Amino acid sequence: MTNFISIFPLGIVVYPGEQLNLHIFEPRYKQLITSCLAENKSFGIPTVIDSKIMEYGTTVHIKKVEKMYPNGEMDIITVGENVFRILEQVKQIPDKLYGGAIVNYPNNEDLPNTRLQREVLQGVRELHTILQIHKTFKKEDNQLSAYDLAHHAGLSLNEEYELLQLLYEAQRLEYLKRHLYKVIPMMAEMERLKERVRLNGHFKNLTAGDI
Repeated sequence: MTNFISIFPLGIVVYPGEQLNLHIFEPRYKQLITSCLAENKSFGIPTVIDSKIMEYGTTVHIKKVEKMYPNGEMDIITVGENVFRILEQVKQIPDKLYGGAIVNYPNNEDLPNTRLQREVLQGVRELHTILQIHKTFKKEDNQLSAYDLAHHAGLSLNEEYELLQLLYEAQRLEYLKRHLYKVIPMMAEMERLKERVRLNGHFKNLTAGDI
């Protein structure tokens, strides 16, 4: 399927099913959101990396206008829908302040992989324990997907974008698993180093052991 959508490029990655809260203040995007609300249409958020609009993004629909300001600014709640790939970008739509793109929607396989999902969830929680972060999810553990966990795994923007391009759930979970297996030992060592630095200069009970 190919169609034309309005786009709102941002330096973030949005995943299907994700809730994203936005404060709209630029005139072109106030116009875009007003138009989407009037026509009950979704819009696309392609990821911007190093000031460049990337090929992939996610469509979002406006769930709720949380607040309208006297100057036309607004706070909106959106929800991610489908991953898209830009075929051709239009920098400015005629008679509009904002741009758009001709896009298609790659087949996105979301079949669950229970074993991988458990391993990734365990890794995310282990990472959070090391970092002394407490996070709760809005879904039951067995319903969490790679998209639900990705923003909580300590990925960089580039890594989050790489995951967005993976179109099979097993691939996405495997990507997160490899990342966590790499980063958890590093973070654990950093925490041990911080502890050694904190103890430096304190009185210590030391023993020479069995000599």
